[in-house]
Amino acid sequence: MASAAPVIQDWDGAAGAKWVVHQARLDRMLAPLGDAAMAAAAVEQGNHILDVGCGAGTTSIALAERTGGAGHVLGLDISPDLIAAARRASRGLPQLDFLLGDAAKAELSPASFDLLFSRFGVMFFHDPVAAFGQMRRALRLGGRLTFVCWRDPRSNAWIRLPLRAIDGLVDLPPTDPLAPGPFAFANAARTETILRQAGFADISITPHDFQLPYGSGADDAAAVDDAMSMALTIGPLARAIALVGDDIRNKAEAALRNILRERVCDGSIYFDSAAWIVTARSV
Repeated sequence: MASAAPVIQDWDGAAGAKWVVHQARLDRMLAPLGDAAMAAAAVEQGNHILDVGCGAGTTSIALAERTGGAGHVLGLDISPDLIAAARRASRGLPQLDFLLGDAAKAELSPASFDLLFSRFGVMFFHDPVAAFGQMRRALRLGGRLTFVCWRDPRSNAWIRLPLRAIDGLVDLPPTDPLAPGPFAFANAARTETILRQAGFADISITPHDFQLPYGSGADDAAAVDDAMSMALTIGPLARAIALVGDDIRNKAEAALRNILRERVCDGSIYFDSAAWIVTARSV
């Protein structure tokens, strides 16, 4: 079997560029989870909001529309490609700005925000306590934190099932469940401890399950092709087969197609997803 080299999410490089290419598909997948987090955030007219890991700006635009002209939203992301895409999509909303930078280090005015929000953008900090402490200082006293993050990968079929395509073909390296990455906050108790140490209280971590739309098309074959494009470009399967030979890659692609064919129905493919909706207050 081939060995897959460990790959670090390069959000200020290739990862961000790939996200821009697949933005419409990724936003379609994640929008309902972002909407659930926004409902929990209870955005009010006039709120000043920091959108952490804003990506291509979809959540920032939605937040800006909710807070209205009396409020303000600052979308923050480490990827130049994503920030450029966000600025193009910003629709000229005067209450919306974007900043290129690392939320763990960005110079943010103290006590300037009512809400810190994130849709899957806070799991990549190397020192999460320090990062959340840095962001908390930008919150007003009693300001709100709301984000959505993934639960255990075993509960997320969108990652688990595509990886079955390399069973017996590629040896995946062992992973550190506490390392920065999509599932760094899968352990709710650890996440709560991080937030308390960073100066937050009234912490609520609520499970949220959703059928994630993974592929769609005019018919079942088109839906499978759409999902294939996703799985082979972004995510752990794409990283696992990035450096393997053509023979292994061809076998993996054939196996993946069979897995997706088993899931397709009426031009759509859905996978189970499991997330946490996290809320807290600055103290």
